[in-house]
Amino acid sequence: MVERKGLTMKKWVIGLAAAALIVTAGCSNKPDSNEASTTNSGSAAEEPYELVYLTTGDQGAKPLVPNDRIIAEINKRLNIKLTIKISPEFSYDKINVAIASGDLPDVVTTQYPSSSVSQWIKEGIVVPLNDYFDKLPTIKAKLDNGLQWTAVDGKYYGYPFVSGMEKSNYTVQFRQDWLDKLSLPHPKTLEEFHDTLKAIVEKDPDGNGKADTFGFITNKPIAGDAITAFDFVLYAYGLPYADYALNDKGEVIPRFEDPAFKKGIEELRKWYGEKLIDPEYIIYDRPTKEQKFFQSKAGVMDGPLFRHVSRVEGSLQQVNPDGKLGFAAPPAGPDGKQGMATRPKTALFTAVTNKAKNPEKAAEFIEFMLSKEGRELLQLGIEGVHYTKQGDQITYNEAEREKDGFAPNGWSHPLAWGNVTWPIDENYLPQTEKNIDRAIESVKIASQYFVPNLITRRTDSEIEYGKAVNEVYNQYFVNLLNGKLDVDKGIEELGKEWRQAGGDAILTEINEEYKNQGAGK
Repeated sequence: MVERKGLTMKKWVIGLAAAALIVTAGCSNKPDSNEASTTNSGSAAEEPYELVYLTTGDQGAKPLVPNDRIIAEINKRLNIKLTIKISPEFSYDKINVAIASGDLPDVVTTQYPSSSVSQWIKEGIVVPLNDYFDKLPTIKAKLDNGLQWTAVDGKYYGYPFVSGMEKSNYTVQFRQDWLDKLSLPHPKTLEEFHDTLKAIVEKDPDGNGKADTFGFITNKPIAGDAITAFDFVLYAYGLPYADYALNDKGEVIPRFEDPAFKKGIEELRKWYGEKLIDPEYIIYDRPTKEQKFFQSKAGVMDGPLFRHVSRVEGSLQQVNPDGKLGFAAPPAGPDGKQGMATRPKTALFTAVTNKAKNPEKAAEFIEFMLSKEGRELLQLGIEGVHYTKQGDQITYNEAEREKDGFAPNGWSHPLAWGNVTWPIDENYLPQTEKNIDRAIESVKIASQYFVPNLITRRTDSEIEYGKAVNEVYNQYFVNLLNGKLDVDKGIEELGKEWRQAGGDAILTEINEEYKNQGAGK
């Protein structure tokens, strides 16, 4: 999942505890007796239900603020008293630690499918939503529209949000001001891409007289995932699928055993040997990578755009006033093949736990975040306070929005994204977005270069052994890239180690799944 929001670089990371690194935010606002009588479920006599929500954050969002009026409005509309605990984006392990500690929230968002969620279901830690479907029309409609595969014995134990199935914003990004200075067009082929990186390294585009600029920079993968930032090179050499490959017998094999992988690695080793790739990429997270790009330490990077166009270019221009962001399609290989975006097999999973004393009310909170009413509140705020509307024209009250943690320039509240949806899936851009045409163009370009998966879903063995085999793959990939291993010998050793780490079990199950999909029929 690559769509990530933000028009500010502020992070969520404040420690609730060293082990969990979780931010807690609550709102003490309670509905008065008149308000309580108008809530969706409840009467004047009912006390607000105290609901704790544990979720992963959105890297680009502002922190939650005390006395947040959006949280107060949610409290009023649902007759709840909401406490929110936020773990940094992608920190699913910290969510798992928090759940394992036994201090359960009412509602939790984490990654799916995963061994943790499977265990929670088996142990009854999360409860099925089916009994509450009459109160969950938005959730029910979304589950019925292509998410039936997430049911376990007919029960839905949470809402699985799968982002980026039809649209992508994952692109190759350039220091356009450097390309202009060096009179370079956007490279359309691997050969041109190599030459562009080489020019950035050798021709001093930042003009500081020092050989301190790399061509391409990326970041380490999310914990447990495989390195994929260089995959556009493998696809250019003809790697046909994003997950696996087929041998000449029609059997599913690891994709690194496809001949295209070897060709791609050999190309990348050349780039690495010529110092065109920042060798420390494996220790960078995404904000660090972007900072290197802003600070003129590299001229090309991979990453998401759409809503990020203004943020990335704005941050660049804070350091380099004349800086300009460019983006383009991935380069084509010798046979004209191209690819970059992939369709995910994972989701964000939001569920009600058995800690909830009122599971129906907890489920209604998830429904609210997905509903049209909830989306409008989280995206726009309270009408007459955070915005006004005349016809279709929206006027944003930025001074009031800032008081409640809304991102600037018409962007949204911290709870808007990173739990049940992302802007690209909502097709959401504020009317104030100054780069709206470029944002839309980035999605149009990126979405043309989806690479299909051979297997459409994650199997049980992939969930069980995926992290272990990916660690093996990443170790060998780094050593193949930096030249520490002979290519043929390294790929052979990788195949053995990968299978021993659980790959044999994965391939057995994957081949059966491939047959069940109707392969060769």
